Amino acid sequence: MTDDTRSDRRMLEALVCPQTHAPLAYDSEAMELISRAAHLAFPIRNGIPILLIDEARQID
Repeated sequence: MTDDTRSDRRMLEALVCPQTHAPLAYDSEAMELISRAAHLAFPIRNGIPILLIDEARQID
């Protein structure tokens, strides 16, 4: 793991759900941040997390 990868992961781990303020889980395969509390998946586009509720998709 490179220094850039580590710092990116730390940055993602510091983000919280805009709706519940709960921690987000990083899904590297789907390139999403998951809010289990809100049942939402927020996309990451071009390396930028899109933390807009209108842009999130519902998850079970």
